Amino acid sequence: MRWIYCRLSVIAVVLVTLAVAGCSKPSSGVKTEIGYMPILPDAQLFVALEDGDIAKAGIDAKLISFQNGPAIVQALASGQLDVAYFGIGPTMVARSKGADIRVVAANIVDQISFVAMGNLAPYFDSGDPSTAFARFKADKGRPAKISTFPVGSVPQTVLSYWLKNTLHDNGDDLQLVYQGASQVQQSLLTGAVDGAAILEPVVSIVQKRRPEARVIASGAQMFKDQPGAVLAVRQSYLEKHPRIVEKLVAAHIKATHELQQNSPQAIDAVSKYVGGGRLPRDVIKTAVAHSASHFVADPHRIIDSTQRMYDFQRQIGTLKAELDVKALFDTTFYDKLDQNAPTD
Repeated sequence: MRWIYCRLSVIAVVLVTLAVAGCSKPSSGVKTEIGYMPILPDAQLFVALEDGDIAKAGIDAKLISFQNGPAIVQALASGQLDVAYFGIGPTMVARSKGADIRVVAANIVDQISFVAMGNLAPYFDSGDPSTAFARFKADKGRPAKISTFPVGSVPQTVLSYWLKNTLHDNGDDLQLVYQGASQVQQSLLTGAVDGAAILEPVVSIVQKRRPEARVIASGAQMFKDQPGAVLAVRQSYLEKHPRIVEKLVAAHIKATHELQQNSPQAIDAVSKYVGGGRLPRDVIKTAVAHSASHFVADPHRIIDSTQRMYDFQRQIGTLKAELDVKALFDTTFYDKLDQNAPTD
């Protein structure tokens, strides 16, 4: 009898052990700190997260949101973050400050437009555009107040490039205000500034709420093939988890195609993150539609224009450190993937 009891006890223990094992969750992947900004140029991250492709890549993501590129640069320089979705300008700054990161995919090109509000827009409608700001200052008795992202960012660099190389304006007739995306939007909507070099969905939001707002120069007109946000990975993470990085790039390419097709799923994903998830879906839908042809994944697409941006930043003094632009890129992961997939 005692033998039967002991045998039943052993069986019970085995069954309980199996039950516990069956209920336990499998490993959720490699813990990975991902820095990003809640802006449209980082849309591939949001789509890949909501599709489940980030998890399928073997990543247990810890998302860290930043309001501007310099904050991400500081985090990378201090050894934080494994992966970052942010502008190519801050990427170059981070690399020059010792952050050993590589760009493995592009996100978007030609993203920055110049929006003029009602007081400023008429000066571009008539007369020489290169004298628009000077004429505004002469009439209003003050310089035009223009908002954009902080110095060294893609929007600020593109604005400076446009002023110098297209309008041939030295900026003496402008008062520049450096802000984050939400602050730029608020400044435009409240009339605190006369214009801005800014990206979607701010452009769509401002034009919807302030009909007098007008796009004076689109992305390619300001800086042709301007590189925008990118997917960057820390070198040590890349070397330790090459298969995961390859899957991450594959998910990035897939997300890019969804954005190019303006799919409902992509719009839903972007709506959840951009602007803190508080923007109307129709605004996000318009912004994604306006940007569809600008979403790219191929890092080769932006190498030459990144070199041009770097040379310009060195020229105007916003990037002082020397940098090997080509060494900033690691295209091997993108190049390994199916090249029969739809192209950017």
